Amino acid sequence: MNFVNRLLLNLLPWIPGILGGLMAAELRVMEGNSLLVPCHYEPQYASSVKYWCKGKMREFCTSLARTDDPVSVSQSEDRVSIFDDPIQQVFTVTMQNLKEEDSGWYMCGVELGGFWQADVNSFTYVTVISGMSVKNGRVSEEEGRSVTVQCFYSPKFRESEKMWCRSGDWSNCLMTSNEGTYDDSSVAINDDKTGTLTITIKNLQRRDMGWYWCAVGQEKIPVHIQVFHRPSTTSSSGTTTAAMTGTSQAEAAAANQSFVDVAAPKLTTKDGWKCQIFTVESVMFCGSFMLVVALAILANWMWKRDRFPKQRQIIWRTTQHMEDKGIMLLNKKAMVE
Repeated sequence: MNFVNRLLLNLLPWIPGILGGLMAAELRVMEGNSLLVPCHYEPQYASSVKYWCKGKMREFCTSLARTDDPVSVSQSEDRVSIFDDPIQQVFTVTMQNLKEEDSGWYMCGVELGGFWQADVNSFTYVTVISGMSVKNGRVSEEEGRSVTVQCFYSPKFRESEKMWCRSGDWSNCLMTSNEGTYDDSSVAINDDKTGTLTITIKNLQRRDMGWYWCAVGQEKIPVHIQVFHRPSTTSSSGTTTAAMTGTSQAEAAAANQSFVDVAAPKLTTKDGWKCQIFTVESVMFCGSFMLVVALAILANWMWKRDRFPKQRQIIWRTTQHMEDKGIMLLNKKAMVE
């Protein structure tokens, strides 16, 4: 779809007179399959005629189904049918056995009938794909179980040969017979001749894990298969029971040893734990002692800075006082003599 078409898809919801909406602005469907399109409308249009046509403009839109046409409503063998549900306020269009030439613009609308009043409508672009598709491109299952892959193809490939191939090994592809089947001890393939190829891989093994190709004629599509280990039955001590798994005691012991080496964390012994505690306590004691010494030195330095000048002043005053008293005593003695 070109840029103009995509731009129109983005602008359509903002144009007046558009219906409540479709399931999607662009729909994709495999050739040969059917398509269901729901078209919602407002309650006031419950009794109006609804229609489905192919085209981008109402004046040039080819009518395919109308609710006032008994053939369209009967849903008989006609490829296109329409059904209106006024209670749910939605009408549904069904298109069957789609072909590549059915790709294009479609319109679902409500006919209002007035010359000056345009119909209420909504647009969608339908793309009909020719080729192949797969229901699930990635499948997974446990060892020993079976897994199923479904591939879908266009009607034009009904008579083409169907193959199931391992990626990178096209020389050993498994092909269906004229009846559309293949079956052996590990793989079963069934072609229903209507568009579905079913592959079943039995008794999965680890070697079956990897990429495969589902091929029809010249068309092919990749599929990835993942295989998981089946959980083993263990005793309360975590030792695998060799009798239940069919392995020898030596193999079971080796498996358990491997499991311990990979998964078990390294344990700390009781003596090692005591040593760790002693080391931590020693570090804490040394740190506390150093802190106390540092605080004592700091306190002594602050005391000397703040206290010693005061003591020196007191001593100086005491000395002066004693000198004054000595002078007074000498003076008294001189007076007596």
